[in-house]
Amino acid sequence: MASLKDKVIAITGAAGGIGAATAHVLASRGAYLSLADTDAAELQHLSEEISKNYKTEVLATTVDVTNSDQVDEWVAATVKHFSKLSGGVNLAGIVGTEFGRKGAHEVSDQDFDLVMKINVKGVMACQRAQLQHIEDGGSIVNAASVSGKMGIPQALSYVASKHAVIGLTRVAAVENGHRRVRVNAIAPGSVDTKMLDAAREVHIGDSDHKSPINRIGKAEEVGALIAFLLSDEASFTTGAVYTIDGGLTP
Repeated sequence: MASLKDKVIAITGAAGGIGAATAHVLASRGAYLSLADTDAAELQHLSEEISKNYKTEVLATTVDVTNSDQVDEWVAATVKHFSKLSGGVNLAGIVGTEFGRKGAHEVSDQDFDLVMKINVKGVMACQRAQLQHIEDGGSIVNAASVSGKMGIPQALSYVASKHAVIGLTRVAAVENGHRRVRVNAIAPGSVDTKMLDAAREVHIGDSDHKSPINRIGKAEEVGALIAFLLSDEASFTTGAVYTIDGGLTP
């Protein structure tokens, strides 16, 4: 099991789903956590739960990732509080209101702009701030998706955003290797979260059980992959896209 003892990890989208599960996994492996989300109540609940269960230090901050000033202040406050930043996990994202409802010929500017603002600009802003503070040998993990590797009908905004996340991940990896700072992306498939529920409502995700591993994924399984990428065990891994989808995609 990859150890994260004494590492300081900043996580966005931490209040639920993969973010909350990842926070639990990282805390169980010895990490100190700086958690960010827009849901202040859930964030506070998670912070108290982790502090109690794992006896580790947690900093919880309400952050809108589309607001670069808030992101910069959060990352700076994290470093001030813990005296360092070892890693970042950028999970905040949305599917958009037209996901599963409108095709490429009818997607609206409003939906496209909103999804790109959160899923791409938000990740960019967080990655940028983290790169400015992260210690040499640190690691950043960005949330892409299997949607970043393929086309999905009636999901143009989301698919485009996840392709973009892979691109900004690879650029940062190339630029920061000289510091031994690693930047990787994860590409989850169907994982048991509220986002999957939203996909099912519009009949995307009906093939959940058609992967070689005949079930949907668990959020904590994605958290375990993230923990590996943050750890020193992945010290020669950067610019990669790690697919975790039960073998659904090539």
